[in-house]
Amino acid sequence: MDSLGFPFFTYCTKANVTDDKGLIEMLIKNIDYFRSKPEELEKTTILVDHGEHPEMITEELEKVYPEIMTKIQFKLSAKPSKTDKQAMGKTGCVPVKTRWVIERSNSWMERCKSLVKNLMRTLEKARLNLYFVRLILKRLALSAIV
Repeated sequence: MDSLGFPFFTYCTKANVTDDKGLIEMLIKNIDYFRSKPEELEKTTILVDHGEHPEMITEELEKVYPEIMTKIQFKLSAKPSKTDKQAMGKTGCVPVKTRWVIERSNSWMERCKSLVKNLMRTLEKARLNLYFVRLILKRLALSAIV
């Protein structure tokens, strides 16, 4: 997802594929995007969860495109510690702004019932892409009215 919550790339995997392997497959599938990106542009930051292993992902990506780390960087997403939660006076799940972008996008997708019902049964990403195209067009139409 980009910072607005729209997908940068979409890629569907089977449920038994690890997050690391899925991310590697998705980035390799879209490696031409990174090859064509000028080096003078700012690096693309990929926010990863604590379940992913950036060193392993980097190693696999460099096998396909050795210069990839001149164009991307990995950053571990923030995760409040128990001490941080206590200082805020909160317990349980505490939303983190950068991670909430993805959760918000997931809730947007859940509004489209046929997408939610069929996404788990198929590996087609067409409906996922169509949903976000629909959302972008809807927002553009609203901004044209204002």
